[in-house]
Amino acid sequence: MFDPEDYELLDFGDGRRLERFGRTVVDRPCPAADAIARVRPAAWQQAELRFERSGASAGQWRRLGDAPDAWSIRHQSLRFELRPTPLGQLGVFPEQAGNWDWIADQVRRAGRPLRVLNLFAYTGGSTLAAATAGAEVVHVDAAKPVVAWSRRNAALSHLADAPIRWIVEDAARFVARETRRGRRYEAIVLDPPSYGHGPRGEPWKIERDLDALVASCAGVLAEPAAFVLLTCHSPALGPSRLQGTLAAGLAAAARGAIRVQSLFLRTADGRKLPSGLAATWTE
Repeated sequence: MFDPEDYELLDFGDGRRLERFGRTVVDRPCPAADAIARVRPAAWQQAELRFERSGASAGQWRRLGDAPDAWSIRHQSLRFELRPTPLGQLGVFPEQAGNWDWIADQVRRAGRPLRVLNLFAYTGGSTLAAATAGAEVVHVDAAKPVVAWSRRNAALSHLADAPIRWIVEDAARFVARETRRGRRYEAIVLDPPSYGHGPRGEPWKIERDLDALVASCAGVLAEPAAFVLLTCHSPALGPSRLQGTLAAGLAAAARGAIRVQSLFLRTADGRKLPSGLAATWTE
């Protein structure tokens, strides 16, 4: 997890969460906190940035203090540039830190060179974790500005020269092309959004498209494979669905172990904020 100096969940409730990223305190919407009461009402007065939604996926940031336009935080040897985005994000999902540690551990424990395919790679946390552990990585995201952001994070993390291919492409389209080319990967990481679009407008809906994508990933999974990590933030997909998706989609899964666990963010006093699911397959 993040060191408390770099990230802390301060409070959550009434459909929002209060977080500190470095020295900057941020107040953002959080559907998982809809039916929860806040514990530290006074702490919310510390917020320097507040995101207010104006639609299903849009909104506006309000500056309540001296928040910088951009800043950075660190997770172990990795450094991430943060900045407010129109969708209410800052460039990092803190609940993924444990997954980054798991990826790095799997790469180191493999005892052989690994090629890792990272789909829906966002600003590169999983990519950088795999690369710093010695893997060769293909980083795929549909948004060109986000891929550029990932490359800045690589430079900040002293990984600018690491063996990473940066690809701007729709995930399903890229996997299909790699299958035709006969390229294989020992590990695959997927962190799909609930909804989205590829660079050519390709629509994505996780409930409809996830099973087919995971099945396609079987076509680029090497033999023997090392691991697959699938994370999900859609409440419509529960643990049994994710386990079934991996079991049905990956031909190698019959010879491995599938585990599904909940992701949480924790306050200093131990309260847990549900933050999605992680399903892993390991050989």
